[in-house]
Amino acid sequence: MGNGSIKTPRLEESCLASSLKDPPAWEEVEPLRARVARLEEELSRRDQELQAREVQLQALQKELAAKVSQIDKLQDAIGYNSLGRSPPTQLRPSRRLLSVINQGPTRFHRVAVEVHRRLKAKEGVSAEPTSGKYCGSLKAQNLSFERARVRKDSSTKKLINDAIMNNDFLKKLEPQHMREMVDCMYEKVYTEGQLVIQEGEPGNYLYVLADGLLEVIQNGKLLGQMRPGTAFGELAILYNCKRTASVKAVSQSLIWALDRQMFQSIMMRTTQARHQEYFSFLCSVSLLKDLPEEKLAKIVDCLEVDYFDKGEYIIREGEEGNTFFIIAKGMTTEGSLEPQEIKTLGVGDYFGEKALISEDVRSANIISKENDTQCLVVDRDNFNQMVGTYEELQAYLKEYVEQLSRSDEQRNAMPQSPLVDASPEGRELQTLREKVSHLSVSSPFQDLQVVATLGMGGFGRVELVKLKDEDTTFALKCIKKKHIVDTRQQEHIYSEKNILQQTNSRFIVRLFRTFRDAKYVYMLLEACLGGELWSTLRDIPPFSGSDPIKIYTMVLHGIEKVDFPKRICKRPEDLIRRLCKLNPAERLGNKKNGIIEIKKHKWFQGFNWEGLRCQKLPSPLKRELKGPLDHSHFDIFPPELEEPPDELTCWLEGGKDSDVKVEFGAVCRTSEVSSR
Repeated sequence: MGNGSIKTPRLEESCLASSLKDPPAWEEVEPLRARVARLEEELSRRDQELQAREVQLQALQKELAAKVSQIDKLQDAIGYNSLGRSPPTQLRPSRRLLSVINQGPTRFHRVAVEVHRRLKAKEGVSAEPTSGKYCGSLKAQNLSFERARVRKDSSTKKLINDAIMNNDFLKKLEPQHMREMVDCMYEKVYTEGQLVIQEGEPGNYLYVLADGLLEVIQNGKLLGQMRPGTAFGELAILYNCKRTASVKAVSQSLIWALDRQMFQSIMMRTTQARHQEYFSFLCSVSLLKDLPEEKLAKIVDCLEVDYFDKGEYIIREGEEGNTFFIIAKGMTTEGSLEPQEIKTLGVGDYFGEKALISEDVRSANIISKENDTQCLVVDRDNFNQMVGTYEELQAYLKEYVEQLSRSDEQRNAMPQSPLVDASPEGRELQTLREKVSHLSVSSPFQDLQVVATLGMGGFGRVELVKLKDEDTTFALKCIKKKHIVDTRQQEHIYSEKNILQQTNSRFIVRLFRTFRDAKYVYMLLEACLGGELWSTLRDIPPFSGSDPIKIYTMVLHGIEKVDFPKRICKRPEDLIRRLCKLNPAERLGNKKNGIIEIKKHKWFQGFNWEGLRCQKLPSPLKRELKGPLDHSHFDIFPPELEEPPDELTCWLEGGKDSDVKVEFGAVCRTSEVSSR
């Protein structure tokens, strides 16, 4: 102001200064600090909860992935796939994608959901005969594996082997089988846009993609892509089935392939060779060489493989033993307690055979001389259960020799006139045979008239036919010749005919005559109008439930994991479990006493086995018929509108004399199905 006076501060400034100079009261700060501490504690707790939930989420994701993998495996195993699921967003070769490619023709869920739809024909799969007589140009059982092998570098072999090992179906194969498969796969090159697999066509190859990119398409929709190192199409090497998806090359692709005939030859050759090798080993054992072949075969089934490293003791001198050994691979040394080698044992040599007779004290050490020495072993308990004790074998051999002598006497006896079946059924069959013998040789079907269709499937149809002007009926099985050749079933057809001609049982349909033309093979059979057993089993399935995946899981887990309902008592449960042992050699009825063990089971206590043998027990399925033309116990099938192509190869030219070659339009194709 210029006069030495001091200006009075404004009220706001003095209040602000006062607040900055004076510290806050203690009672105001402490609540704030407590609140901050609570917030920090809450934040820490929330962080811990978040971390725990992240861990839980990861665990659930792993569990979900495991469940999805399990579902895919089950779907692959039984050919089931819910096509309603949306395709994967990521284009990668998922297990479900491979499942879609490999899916077999059988649809188990159709039975569960549409069990009352009876217009569908049975669908199934078929396998080629094992003898190789009709295995096409490859002649699978006779081909040279040395010629079939294809040279590959080590990286290619590793790629194929890794792809097989990553496949759920193939990874459990034995190493020897895998080596043979890898060696016999051959190279195929596909250009961009070329189909590797065509949806709807029969499958015959296993593939391993080595280079390039493939896409999988089903019903015109892209399901995903496959990259190198993927094996696909494996179901096709197990049995005949149609592909349910197409695989197309996106770019030029190199694929290694193995056909079904070669795969089956590999499996059969190695398995049969091993069985024959084991059988030969047993034939060289003095204690066992005089046993009949069926007994030796049972011992082969009992054999297990044990592995020993170099320097490992197989048996020790002075110990009690109950195990018999045969060396399958490697070498061993035999010696006493002192470090003294008595002799060296190699492949095919055996020791410990006295243990099969009685308690045996080992008289020497047996030590493995090489790594991975393999011994076939069987212990006394399994031997006694499967084959019998030594005393029982001696008695069996005596009875076996006496039985052979009786058989020789019967063969050398004067032939007797065949017995004539005087029963009403026997007279009826004789009448049918006489009527069939009167059918025309050149045109046998002019005397037959179609009544109805009794069954149909991929093979053809079964028609109920009758003689004209009378009600004598037969079942005419019409098998497509083209289907027989395409699925290599020629030997099966001959076997079916030969077996039916040789059997004489009330429980097996009689075969009266066979015919053929350019399209079909015909079998004129006894008409059994009580219905088809398959349809009865289909309508009363052994497993039922709302969730088919649970059912498949129980089936695949096997009898050991099944929990029987409480309403089933212990006796039938015990019988079922013992009949369904995983190892066939351990199953009830497959041991030394055979079927006697089944008949003596407590569940069958009081059962009339003699009545069963004499066929005097009443049938649990009682079907009333209105007459010889009553086909009401069969499904209703639509008439066949398409004719199969001709099949003119000469595989039937070697047929038996009862085959009558006829030239005519087959009655089962041209006649209208009547009397519905």
